[in-house]
Amino acid sequence: MRHYKFLLPLTAVFIPYLVFEAFNLGLFKDVLINIPIGHFYIVSLVSFLASLISIAVGIAGRRIRNIKISFLSLSFVSLGLMFSVHGLSTPNFLHGFTHLPGISAQISMLLATFWIWLSSLATDQPIVQYFSKFQRLLLPLWTVVLIIFCLIGLINPNIVDIIPLNVKPLNIIVTTVILLLNGITIYNYYQSYRYTQFPLQIAIVYSAGWIGVSQLIMVRGVIWNLSWWIYHFLLLASMIVMIIGLVRQYAVKGTLTESIRSLFTDDPFERITNSIAPSVKALVTATEKKDTYTAGHTFRVTMYALKLAEELSLEPEQLRAIVHGGLVHDVGKIRVPDEVLNKPGKLLHDERVLIEQHPVFGYDICRNLGFMQEELSIIRFHHEKWDGSGYPDGLKGNDIPYFARIMAVADVYDALTSERSYRKAWTHLEAMKYLKENKGIHFDPHCVDAWEQLCLRNPSVYQYPSQSIKEATTIQKLSLF
Repeated sequence: MRHYKFLLPLTAVFIPYLVFEAFNLGLFKDVLINIPIGHFYIVSLVSFLASLISIAVGIAGRRIRNIKISFLSLSFVSLGLMFSVHGLSTPNFLHGFTHLPGISAQISMLLATFWIWLSSLATDQPIVQYFSKFQRLLLPLWTVVLIIFCLIGLINPNIVDIIPLNVKPLNIIVTTVILLLNGITIYNYYQSYRYTQFPLQIAIVYSAGWIGVSQLIMVRGVIWNLSWWIYHFLLLASMIVMIIGLVRQYAVKGTLTESIRSLFTDDPFERITNSIAPSVKALVTATEKKDTYTAGHTFRVTMYALKLAEELSLEPEQLRAIVHGGLVHDVGKIRVPDEVLNKPGKLLHDERVLIEQHPVFGYDICRNLGFMQEELSIIRFHHEKWDGSGYPDGLKGNDIPYFARIMAVADVYDALTSERSYRKAWTHLEAMKYLKENKGIHFDPHCVDAWEQLCLRNPSVYQYPSQSIKEATTIQKLSLF
């Protein structure tokens, strides 16, 4: 029955196109609405708003370390700026009749589709990893390139005749590419939505569908006819639904008062929760509800790892990666059956093998949700050991990503100092003895030494999390943020 939920976005996408075809077939009267000034104002306003939103979305993407959101911002700015050229080049407005309006509209659709398609790919794909290296520069550089391109087109509108995208066969090729990429985008995002139910994912399903339909109408429609105007409103709807999805997905606080309070909190737990997106919090909550032991564990581990990373002089951007990766490092346990995950007695061999797959399960979940490579390395490799005897990939020494080595120290320290059904919690001294005895065997010696020095200098580093972040309270506390 759940698969039939796809019928709603499918219907929303195809109804506008069916209306367009009804006009084409003469079922509805396709009246002429030749209002260049109105066209200019509608298109320009939509383009301006889309460009402003893209900047806000781009900044948010950098803050929450999500390359998918950065790609979405690039899609918005591409659609906004290039579509503004479509409006400014309206016949008999700034220029006479040229091919610039049609070609600029085609380019805006193609570029917007390309970036949305990229946002649908898993973050371990080579092309996504390549762009991730330049995440901070993507939006400003791409915006500058687009502005230059737009100015050249407006100053010399006939230059676009070099590549006549608005006539056959190029317009057919462009339309095919746009439909194909949007189809892949819809499939990828809907598959993720079926599992996570994140608002942004279903919003992009609608948006990508409407962009594809807009391209078809643009190519097949007759300029100024009522049916031709449909695609302008579809693009507007496409942007609006994406904005709604973004707001529902990433709004951290419900009121201005709460937002201001969160900026000045001294509580370490709240400082961490205020630095992450609701989508990450949803994954943490789902994991903690699945595994009773994990409740509280993720936050304590994250706090230990964050302090250790600061001791190791990591940069602010790297610290954010530690926070995000720490909070979801055990998310793969969602896919482990309850009877295995919470089994009180000794695990059988097959059960142990299944448990040891949770880093892979977590990696697969998060690579499709926009997590950056640093976070993915924490999720997949935090159970690897320095001597190569860990899992799931048996990496050894410096082949284990640095962030995963940091997380391994924090993860084991919390496991040892936490109460379990089969043993009492170890004291700090007992846990430290274990860590030091396993330097060069389980742990990176440099990370253990740094953790020891930090704890000796500032005991509150390990005392606060163990005393304040308890298993029975974290889910309730998390819901407050």
